[in-house]
Amino acid sequence: MTDSGTECTYCGCDVYRHDPVFVEELENGERVSAGSFCNYACLTSYVEAENLSLGATCELPPE
Repeated sequence: MTDSGTECTYCGCDVYRHDPVFVEELENGERVSAGSFCNYACLTSYVEAENLSLGATCELPPE
């Protein structure tokens, strides 16, 4: 069993047994945790499963 602070947001495994990726977001000007993932594969799977990229876009400079 893993400590809840080290569980992968996507699969529940201990992130420190892998190659962890930590995601933060800005909330009221402060950085807050948005998830901990075993690796980029779990992060990608989480983004796809939660449809987090739907309607998202980056601001790219004009060419």
